[in-house]
Amino acid sequence: MQNEPEIIQYQTHGTCCQMMQVAVQDGKILDAEFYGGCNGNLKGIKGLIKGMDIDEVIERLQGITCGAKPTSCPDQLAKCLIEYKNKKAASV
Repeated sequence: MQNEPEIIQYQTHGTCCQMMQVAVQDGKILDAEFYGGCNGNLKGIKGLIKGMDIDEVIERLQGITCGAKPTSCPDQLAKCLIEYKNKKAASV
């Protein structure tokens, strides 16, 4: 039996994208919306991560930087998903 989808909202730090909203169900990404940032790149990320396992998204995107910035939109997405997993684990 599938769980209901969960919507995660994440305020980003240090990126042009200011907010992310990610729909997750049974450990997989259903959809994502990005507010602010490079529209084409973020649409590309959205298309690539749909249907992916959360852990795979984290593994692939964590630590990516943008220019001289110590983070990036993909890295912030990984941080969003890590925070979600930590909160989920703490509530069990």
